[in-house]
Amino acid sequence: MYSRNSEPVRFERDCAAVMVPQGDVVTLPAGSAGYITQALGGSYTVFVEGNLFRVAGADADAIGKDPPETLELPSDASDEAVEQLVWKQLRTCFDPEIPINVVDLGLVYEATVAHREDGERLVEVRMTLTAPGCGMGDILVDDVRTKLEMIPTVAEADVELVFDPPWNRSMMSDAARLETGLF
Repeated sequence: MYSRNSEPVRFERDCAAVMVPQGDVVTLPAGSAGYITQALGGSYTVFVEGNLFRVAGADADAIGKDPPETLELPSDASDEAVEQLVWKQLRTCFDPEIPINVVDLGLVYEATVAHREDGERLVEVRMTLTAPGCGMGDILVDDVRTKLEMIPTVAEADVELVFDPPWNRSMMSDAARLETGLF
C-alpha cells in the first residue's frame, strides 16, 4: 500500500477509524504512525501497521488535516439546485480501496429530492455495491447519508442498499473504466 506518493502521518489524538475492507470500527491511538494512501472526498485511507483504515473528514484534525468545508445553499433554493448539490456530494463519496467516486463507479441507481409531510426536504437514494458481501457496505451507505444530510435545507437522507440489478463494470462511467484500465 505504501508508495513514493504516500504521505506520512502521525495521529495527534485517539481517532475512530474503519478497518478496510472488513468495516470494523476501531480506535487508532495517538502517536500511531502510518501513510495516507488515498485522500478523496474529504476522507482519508491510511496504512498503519500493515492494515488499511478509513478516517472520516470530521476526524481529519487527528492526522493534521483540515475538515471539509461547510456547504452553503440559500434557504430559498429550488429543488433543482438541491438536486445538483446532491449529485455533487455523491461524487465526494469514495470506496476506500478504489479511487473512484460512487457515481462514476455506477453504484448510485437513483437520487431524488422529495418533501416529507412536514415540508422538509428528503433525499432518497438507491445504490448498490461492487460486491454484495463487501464489508464496507454499511460504511459507504453511512458516508452517503452523512454527506447528503450536510446539505442545507435537507432534513433527511434515506439511502437504500439494493442488489437488483446487480452491479457490473458496464455501469461505470467511461472515465472510471479508463482510470481503472477496464475500457
